[in-house]
Amino acid sequence: MKFPNHVIHRRHRGSRTFMDGAAATTAIKFVRDRGLDHAVEREKNLRPLLNVKNLIKSEPSKSLPISIIAQNKDSLKIPSRPIEFIRKYPSVFHEFLPGGIGIHPHIKLTQEVLDIDADEHLVYESDSYRQLVANRLLKLLMISRMNKIPINILDKLKWDLGLPQNYLKTLVPDFPDCFRVVGSNESGQLELVCRSDELAVSILEKKAMEGGSGYSKGMPLAFPVKFSKGFEMDKKVKKWWDDWQKLPYVSPYENALHLSPKTDESDKWAAAVLHEILNLFVAKKAERDDVLCIGEYLGIRSRFKRVLLHHPHIFYLSSKIGTYTVVLKEAYKRGLLIENNPLMNIRNRYLHLMHTVKEHGKDISMSTGTNQEKKAASNASKKEAGDDDSEEENNGLSVTFSGSETENGGRRGSREAVAVSRRTTTRSKRKNGDLKTHLGDGEGERAMGRRHSRTKPKVPQPLNASTNVHRRSQQRSSS
Repeated sequence: MKFPNHVIHRRHRGSRTFMDGAAATTAIKFVRDRGLDHAVEREKNLRPLLNVKNLIKSEPSKSLPISIIAQNKDSLKIPSRPIEFIRKYPSVFHEFLPGGIGIHPHIKLTQEVLDIDADEHLVYESDSYRQLVANRLLKLLMISRMNKIPINILDKLKWDLGLPQNYLKTLVPDFPDCFRVVGSNESGQLELVCRSDELAVSILEKKAMEGGSGYSKGMPLAFPVKFSKGFEMDKKVKKWWDDWQKLPYVSPYENALHLSPKTDESDKWAAAVLHEILNLFVAKKAERDDVLCIGEYLGIRSRFKRVLLHHPHIFYLSSKIGTYTVVLKEAYKRGLLIENNPLMNIRNRYLHLMHTVKEHGKDISMSTGTNQEKKAASNASKKEAGDDDSEEENNGLSVTFSGSETENGGRRGSREAVAVSRRTTTRSKRKNGDLKTHLGDGEGERAMGRRHSRTKPKVPQPLNASTNVHRRSQQRSSS
């Protein structure tokens, strides 16, 4: 579908943008990014697992019957049968029968997950992290035109913002000069008390100022982009994209009501708002429904949808884990988060423990990787061929799996990899035996002779009379 030039270049008079309507879906094709999909998929069950962990930890006995967990399945967001979910992570949950009585099994936490939980608590209690979280809330309130955000929306974004469990009682009261709660906790709002001009600077503006480019408010500012492998853009769309990047940058902390809807200027401001919000999240990603929820409260839900549709090279939309997840592409490199965050370090430790399976009393790490069976087989073969302590090392064998195999394989995958290594070890022994047959010291010839003697057919020997008499006497004595 072709557009005349006057339609493309009338953006400054409030006309509809070139990337509008059907042209958007035909001009820009979605290309999957395996690294970002993996970054989303590897955290598939982390949130429900931590929900169950926090519920068990809140009990005085530090344990719960599985029936209570099943009753709270929806609120805990458990994706499968609770008992199956619990048994999927034996390194996190321990199942037992209280007093040895045959009743419903109880669940408690392992010492390994309790150690990580203690470190997580230290992170939440540290002054530096508390100030960091307070700044996130303050910046989010300043983005809102009404300088207020409902508590129910904050509860949806609690995971993404890295808020403590009971942040309304443990965090908000310690910053009375920044914000306060208005109304009840259920239907109340978090209200801005004092605006901070120092914090009212977007991450893009801050980087531009630090770069020494002489940037000032209102100047054009381009978004950093990452094109997925295989992404293509035709000439007209490329021309539109270059012009869009050269438009003046309107800060997400500024009122942009003067911009007409469905224009490139409005789209760039909405992209700036979404870009800044994703930068406030600890993982630089969030479920699309949660993003659209905050967009609806800000009054720009439809603009958020247009931004996600028109700019997949800035905001990646992953369809993994049964929902859509918005990922800030520039924040990741080869599927890994670039920014070092103390809370994300704790979450990565939880993920490592989740992917650790106990096999014969030993821990087998199920970390992510490729060519798993080959690596396991190679390591086992080397240990058998040239190491006298191979048996001891095999007891601590570390096997790697991809994220999808970890989710679906569990213990079965680890046993399969160990079986592959054992088969490879057997083959290596056979090869070593064949090589010995070609040695020149006579040992090989004797081995060759023994091998042929096993396959050589046996020829019955003729029996003489004395032999027959002797055998008959043996048979009578035995009877």
